[in-house]
Amino acid sequence: MRTDLFDFELPAASIALRPASPRDSARMLVVEPDAVLRDRTIAELPQWLEAGDQLVVNDTKVISAQLKGRRIGRDAEPKIEATLIRRLDGSRWQALVKPAKKLAPGDVVRFGNEGKVCLLGHLDAEVEHKGDDGEITFSFSFHGPALDSAIADLGAPPLPPYIASRRSPDEQDAADYQTMFAVNEGAVAAPTAGLHFTPALEARLRERGIGIHRITLHVGAGTFLPVKADDTAGHKMHSEWGTISRDTAQALNAARANGGRIVAVGTTSLRLLESAAAPDGAIQPFAGETAIFITPGYRFRAVDILLTNFHLPRSTLFMLVSAFSGLETMKRAYAHAVGAGYRFYSYGDACLLFRDKSI
Repeated sequence: MRTDLFDFELPAASIALRPASPRDSARMLVVEPDAVLRDRTIAELPQWLEAGDQLVVNDTKVISAQLKGRRIGRDAEPKIEATLIRRLDGSRWQALVKPAKKLAPGDVVRFGNEGKVCLLGHLDAEVEHKGDDGEITFSFSFHGPALDSAIADLGAPPLPPYIASRRSPDEQDAADYQTMFAVNEGAVAAPTAGLHFTPALEARLRERGIGIHRITLHVGAGTFLPVKADDTAGHKMHSEWGTISRDTAQALNAARANGGRIVAVGTTSLRLLESAAAPDGAIQPFAGETAIFITPGYRFRAVDILLTNFHLPRSTLFMLVSAFSGLETMKRAYAHAVGAGYRFYSYGDACLLFRDKSI
């Protein structure tokens, strides 16, 4: 499909720079299959679900993947900013780097900043490979837990560029940019629909007879990348690693056989569930990479309801929700959201989408 079909006007003021407090006070636009729109709040989520429904949340944990340093060993020492996007082994990471043109294989980057130290006071990384797309493979001087500790000490939460360009990350982001479910380290972006949950909301859901299950998809920085191709067929998705346990798969299949609906909390949960679904909709245990790219015309197999934030124009995520609820319905919903002052993207409000099974 043409990428411009997924364009819409989004004022800069609509992008949230801080989350709602408390988290479940965020607004929630309910989009029903008949395209009826209802203005609600996250705290009202249990009222829109039924006993037997099963929520699926992503329990990935965001690492401090944003590193700042300088190239050393040559006459000039230009500043280098790196966002780690993919662990290759105990000492090597792939990263998005600015400015990548300043680096060549064999160069060494020394990461560190005043006021923060790690182990030996800094963290060195050699440029092992430079891809045609500007991605850099770093081989770090530390390995395993020592490297993890150094990154945690020297790094910062990798806030999305549309937030980071308007303010600097701070200590509050370290808490704000993690969900209450976060336990498995490995993401470089938060599964943001999960940011709306609180222990009180979880308790009300369980009291209503709604199950909550955890799966893991380590969200990559590819989620921030715009679709630059004129047609969706020309866009390459970055792969991300995920896992669904056998017990979770069996529990979800059993609940669905008894009439329960699968409710994905976030597009990351949905993408992993759909990657693990058999043609008949049965969810299989899963452990591996997925690069699933969902656009209108995709036939959903596993997910019935989606709780998700509001996404940017021409993004793969807006394409996904358009596939779920219909492009025209989502354009109408987003126009309503902009006009009604909903807050967009990672720290913004949410919408609850009931799948349009006619498309």
